[in-house]
Amino acid sequence: MIDFHTHTPAWRTATWLGGAPFSADDFVTFMDTAGVEQAVVLSHDGLFDARPQANDELAAFVGQYPQRLAGFGTVHPRHPDAAAEVDRMMTVLRLRGLKLHPWLQGFSTHEATLDPICEALAAHHGILLSHDGTPPYSTPAQIAALARRHPRLPVVLGHGGLHDCWREALALTRETANLYLCICGTPPYAARRILAEAPAEKVLFGTDAGLSDRKSQDYALARVAEIDGWGITDDQRRAMLVDNPRRLLARTTG
Repeated sequence: MIDFHTHTPAWRTATWLGGAPFSADDFVTFMDTAGVEQAVVLSHDGLFDARPQANDELAAFVGQYPQRLAGFGTVHPRHPDAAAEVDRMMTVLRLRGLKLHPWLQGFSTHEATLDPICEALAAHHGILLSHDGTPPYSTPAQIAALARRHPRLPVVLGHGGLHDCWREALALTRETANLYLCICGTPPYAARRILAEAPAEKVLFGTDAGLSDRKSQDYALARVAEIDGWGITDDQRRAMLVDNPRRLLARTTG
C-alpha cells in the first residue's frame, strides 16, 4: 500500500493542525503497523510559513528513509522566488512534488503567479497535490482549471472533495485528463461512489497521518481499516493502493 497524503510533525509552527511530535523512526513504525510500503509526506510548517527552511526540514525527514518516504515541498505562489525554490526542491533537495493549500495559504489557483511554478514542476517531472474541498479557495473546479492550464503536470485533488465537494471532484476527475483524486478524509459513502464511477487509474488513497495526537497515528490506522467497508473489488483496491500511486511516483526525478 502507498499512502499518498501524510504530514511531517509541526516542528516550529504550533497550530490547530499540529499533532503529537514524532520521529521518522516513529513514522515508519506506524507505516509497518498499517501495512504501508511507501508514503508521500507533506510539510506542516511550510503551509503556514512557506520559507525554504520548511523544505529543508522536510527533505531531512524523508531523507532518513528514502525508499519509504517521498517528500512534497511547498512554496507560496506570490513569493517572487517561488519558481526558483521549486527548482531547488526538485534538484538539490531531491523532493518529488509540490503541495499547495490555497485555503490556508490564501491565494486563488486562477492567479497567473502559479504558471511559472507549475512549469518548473512539470520540467522536473514532479507532481502537484493541492488541498481541496473547502471553499472559497480550494474547490475542485478551481484546481481542475489550473490542471487544464498545465496538461503535462499531474495534479492531485488531495481530499477527493471532502464532504461538500466530492461530487464536483468526481466529475472533474472524469473530465480532466491530468487530474487525479486522493480519497483522504472523504466520507465512506462518497468513497464508494467515487470508486464505482471514477476512472480506475486515477484514484489514490491517503490517511492524513501526521496530524494525530498520538505518534502511533491511531486515526490513520482507522482510515486504513475503513477501506474494508467500502465493498470494492480486489482490482479496485490494488489500483488505488498500489498501481496508481506507484505509476505516478515513478515519473518523478527524486
